[in-house]
Amino acid sequence: MIHDITIALDAMGGDTGLDVVVPASITAVDQYPDVQIILVGDEAKLTAAVAAAGASTHPRLKIHHASQQVGMDEAPSAALRNKKDSSMRVALDLVKDGVAHACVSAGNTGALMATSRFVLKMLPGIDRPAICTSLPSMTGHTWMLDLGANVDCNAEHLFQFSLMGSVLAGAVDGNEHPRVGLLNIGEEEIKGNEQVKVAAQLLLAGMPNYAGYAEGDDIYKGAFDVIVCDGFVGNVSLKTSEGLARMIAEFIKLEFTRNLFTRLVALLAMPVLKAFRRRIDPRAYNGASLLGLRGIVIKSHGGADAFAFANAIKVAILEVRENVPERITTQLRSYKENRQAI
Repeated sequence: MIHDITIALDAMGGDTGLDVVVPASITAVDQYPDVQIILVGDEAKLTAAVAAAGASTHPRLKIHHASQQVGMDEAPSAALRNKKDSSMRVALDLVKDGVAHACVSAGNTGALMATSRFVLKMLPGIDRPAICTSLPSMTGHTWMLDLGANVDCNAEHLFQFSLMGSVLAGAVDGNEHPRVGLLNIGEEEIKGNEQVKVAAQLLLAGMPNYAGYAEGDDIYKGAFDVIVCDGFVGNVSLKTSEGLARMIAEFIKLEFTRNLFTRLVALLAMPVLKAFRRRIDPRAYNGASLLGLRGIVIKSHGGADAFAFANAIKVAILEVRENVPERITTQLRSYKENRQAI
C-alpha cells in the first residue's frame, strides 16, 4: 500500500472553481496526514484564496502556476491543441512526471478524457479508457462503467471494462470476488445485441466472478458489485437516475408542504428524511474514475460543492493507496496467460 501521497488538483476547472477546490483541499490535508495537495492554476488567485481560507502556511498545501484554463464548453481537440499550459494539462503533466500520484478535475469531461489519454497513455492491453463510479444500492453501492467515454463498444471493450471494474471494486472495497454483471435487456441467453452476447462468452470463459446478465433494475438492487455496459447506455442510465432522484425529492417536498397538517408530519419525520437524504446524497458518491490510463485521474462533477469535491479527492487517495493501474495490468496479464494456456 502506497503512503505519502501527492494529489494534483485542476483548481480552475468546473463551474465553481476556487470556491470549492480550496476548502475541499484543506479538508483533505486535515483528514489525511500522509497526503499533500498541489493546487494547479492561476498563482495569484490561488494564493489569495488559500490566504482567505487561513491556510497560507499549511505545509502540505502547495501551489503550482498554470496560465490557462479549459472552458466547460470548449472542444476537446481545441483544449488539447491550444491549452498546453492549462490547469488541467499541467496537473496531468505532474502525474506523468511522477510529481503527483493522481489528478482530480471538475473540468470539461471530454477535454479531460482526451488530454488524459494523450498525456498519460493507455495501460498495455487496454484499448480505451472508461468512466466508472459507484452508485447507491439496497445493499451498499454498485460500481458501474462505462458512463459516457465510449459510445460504441465491441465485445472485447466490454470485457476490458469488466476486468477494470472488477479490479477497482476489489481494491477499494476489499472484495476479492466482486460479482460482475453485463447490462442487458433480459437475463436469458438469447437476449441482447451481438456485442453483448459475445462479451458474455468472453466473460464466461475468462472471468470466474462473472455473474451473468444484469437488467436495469439490478443497478440499485445490489445483486451485482459491478455492472458493465457501453458508454451510451451507461450515460443514459446515469442521467435517468439523476432525474428520477430529483423528481422523487421534489414530490416528497411538495407533499410535506401541502398544508399545515403535512408540515407537522414533516417535522415528526425529519430524522427519517435526513437519514434517507444521506443514503442517496449524490455528493457522497462524487468522483468518477477514468480507468485504463497509465495514471490515476478522477473526474468530479462540474457543479460539485466542497463536500462533494473532497469525496472525489478521497477516491483518488484510495486508488493511489491500492495502486489500481498496476492491479489492472497484472490482472489483464494473468487473463492473457490463462487464455493462451487453454
